[in-house]
Amino acid sequence: MARSEGFAALWPLERDIAFLNHGSYGACPREVLDVQAALRAELEAEPVRFLGRELDGRLDEAREALAAFVGGDADDLAFVSNATSGVNAVLRSLAFKEGDELLTTDHVYGACRNTLDFVARRTGARVEIVPIPFPVSSPDVIVESVMARVTPRTRLALLDHITSPTGLILPVERLIAELSQRGVETLIDGAHAPGMVPVDLRRLGATYYSANCHKWICAPKGSAFLWVRRDRQADIHPLTISHGATGEHPGRTRFRLEFDWTGTQDPTAWLSVPKAIDYMGKLVSGGWPALMARNRALALAARELLCAAAGTPPGCPEEMIPLSRAPAPLGIAGAAWPIPRHRKGLAASPRPRTASRSRARLSSLPPSSWASRIRVARGARRPGRG
Repeated sequence: MARSEGFAALWPLERDIAFLNHGSYGACPREVLDVQAALRAELEAEPVRFLGRELDGRLDEAREALAAFVGGDADDLAFVSNATSGVNAVLRSLAFKEGDELLTTDHVYGACRNTLDFVARRTGARVEIVPIPFPVSSPDVIVESVMARVTPRTRLALLDHITSPTGLILPVERLIAELSQRGVETLIDGAHAPGMVPVDLRRLGATYYSANCHKWICAPKGSAFLWVRRDRQADIHPLTISHGATGEHPGRTRFRLEFDWTGTQDPTAWLSVPKAIDYMGKLVSGGWPALMARNRALALAARELLCAAAGTPPGCPEEMIPLSRAPAPLGIAGAAWPIPRHRKGLAASPRPRTASRSRARLSSLPPSSWASRIRVARGARRPGRG
């Protein structure tokens, strides 16, 4: 569709910024935003027709396209506003009791850790945190670390498909299989996965999987999904209980009825997902596989540059690097690298430090705190705030 140097013009991002932090909120191409704008115009022209008569069919079409992309059945998918909402829906639907253990790792996304703690306080359950070393030598280390903390009281494991603070692909397929053999349900936080790595929900076999479409699929913000294994759908409810709790619609499960209508809102982000999948799949020759491979090659090249500048070895084997992210080396603090255009530089500490001091300091911190200490600044070596 476009040569590399022309990609930037396809997005409405400020042209004087090299937009590196795509994983936080995503960025949507102009053409996809145009589709959303057209949908919103239809909605506002006749809200009753759009929401009251046509929405079910439109959601069905969007869900079918998404299901084909992530390897699932459309009937097992529910649209939500973001991956954290999906995680909340699961954790706040399930009935835990005192003594139950909820397992996660110290690479867990902070918002999801907060949800675990909230549910544990209400129910008397206990959150068990598995330390995962970083740097990490192999996926085997992660599997062994997690499984070593499973007990007869472990009810559920919340695991990241791709970790937010450290950018690692966790061996979730292996973990899901081994945890299932021990009778432990799995909730996968796939916030960064769709569009970054191939996702096949049927093959993964998780109990629950929540993920975003606005990050690497590049759909509009507010588009995400929750996948729930069919035998568990009766127990999972949206955060807002509305007409779907009692309404009837031939051919639709209660799961679909409840999640499809939680009150008046703008559904155009969800309805734009098929366009985003199609658009991004045509961005380079070879489709989505080629786009993911291209992004991964860039991530590996970035890792090589960062590690060389920081004087530190890679933090993980290549097989654990996602197709679009490169885990930052521990020596990143106090070093600076040029970024194209006018704004450049990486700083990660209140004052410049040597790489060795930075590695020692960061390695003493939990992984969840590293991300907040790495920022893009205006100008190289600019001190950050403590």
